[in-house]
Amino acid sequence: MTVFFKSSLDGPNLRGMPIVTETESGKTVGVNRIGADWVAGSAGRFLKVDSPATGEHLGYLALSTRADVGRAVAAAHGARETLRRMGVFARAALCMKVADAIDRHADDLARLLCLEQGKPFHKEAKAEVAGAALGFRNAAEQIKWLETACFPVADANKRAFSFLQPKGVFAIITPWNFPAALPCLYYLGPALATGNAVVWVPAPTTSLIAVKLMECLIEAGVPDGAVNLVLGEGAEVGDEAVIHPGVHAIGFTGSSATGAAIARRGAGKPLLLEMGGNGPTIVLADADVEMAAAQVGAGCFANAGQICTATERFLVHQSIHDDFVEGLVKAAGKVRMGDPFDPETTMGPLNNAASLDKMLSHMADAEARQARVLTGGGIAKGKPTNLYFEPTVVTGLTRESLLNVEESFGPVAPVLTFDTDEEAFALAASSPYGLSAAVFTNSIKRAFHYTETLRVGIVNVNEMSCYWEPHIPAGGAAGTNSGLGRTGGRHTLMEMCDLKTMTVDVSR
Repeated sequence: MTVFFKSSLDGPNLRGMPIVTETESGKTVGVNRIGADWVAGSAGRFLKVDSPATGEHLGYLALSTRADVGRAVAAAHGARETLRRMGVFARAALCMKVADAIDRHADDLARLLCLEQGKPFHKEAKAEVAGAALGFRNAAEQIKWLETACFPVADANKRAFSFLQPKGVFAIITPWNFPAALPCLYYLGPALATGNAVVWVPAPTTSLIAVKLMECLIEAGVPDGAVNLVLGEGAEVGDEAVIHPGVHAIGFTGSSATGAAIARRGAGKPLLLEMGGNGPTIVLADADVEMAAAQVGAGCFANAGQICTATERFLVHQSIHDDFVEGLVKAAGKVRMGDPFDPETTMGPLNNAASLDKMLSHMADAEARQARVLTGGGIAKGKPTNLYFEPTVVTGLTRESLLNVEESFGPVAPVLTFDTDEEAFALAASSPYGLSAAVFTNSIKRAFHYTETLRVGIVNVNEMSCYWEPHIPAGGAAGTNSGLGRTGGRHTLMEMCDLKTMTVDVSR
């Protein structure tokens, strides 16, 4: 879909992103989908979208206002009865049609994803688009077999049942690191399967792919208003979706700071929040060091480190430190940055300038603390944009280093050491996140000891911390900065439903 405007490119700059009041004639503009209509946002401003991978100008997003969110909420309410009348099996069949539509357009979606997000076309973008289709297929399969209960009761004349009903209108706010697969796996597929209507606010830097996904939903026959797409700044349209009285529940994946703000603003509404992570990978003295280094290298540099469950930091027993670091440097050396459409390219750029600033800040902090950068450490030279960051290995870090405490969200492998289990647990707990972790050991006893002690939602043993399959429950541990609730398979479906109880007196 192409919308034409005439204007210059002059305009204010907001948060480092070029905002213009009008767009060049003939340039593609992404707009909202509200109810049955494609409509430009009412802000009268547009976000210029350039590729982090190639630097080329991709188009514009028409930015929206709080009023646009209100219209989307109204459209969602209008679709609720249609979704209810469809029934479970009809909604499951519709999800299958969406998956088929995504498959038909897979190459075009992957190409746009590669250009807009930055991930390599062959190694990552095509797999992510397949994951988007899988999100709808999984929801379709799981919802048909999601059983509830009949409860024994003390009164012999009574029968008690439970059944699932959709919560109503969900506000869904999604991030830029997996802008195709994550919305479909975590939210859109499960929402459609359970009969919830959606107001979807994607991250501004990757909203063009959201527009193309909406086209797939429409092609599949999703009822008008069942999924509404609103483009714009999170501080305005995302906030309005959270606080709007017509929104019944909220789903969010993104940073811990934003998630905490959503929890405050949406207080009293059901929340499904997957937030930041700083997953420790703990390598014990009895681990297979060569295997561990190869595995975690893949987990650290995949998607340029922009994964909530990425291998963010390495806690390595002192006795194997040198051998492990040698293997980690080899893994970094195998990373190939370059043309995102070259089949040999394995890692793309960071998605945006804010992510680059954070990486540079964390590296500056490490160097100020006399850490040792063994490979990488800065912006890669000779690339189309300055968002390509070298795969990096850093040792000699202190517990207070930002690379240990905060989520870096980039292709950096920080290594710290320990001598005892108590030291390892203390290092793991020195960061406030609790999403995922990995433990490498040849002892099943120690594997269970670490798994049951670490305060995280997922522990992968002898596997990278970001290993996950869509039907496995995932989410943060209570008391950490990593979220609330569980996504994955039936767990997401249950989070999106109210469990209603019915009692009947059969004697009357």
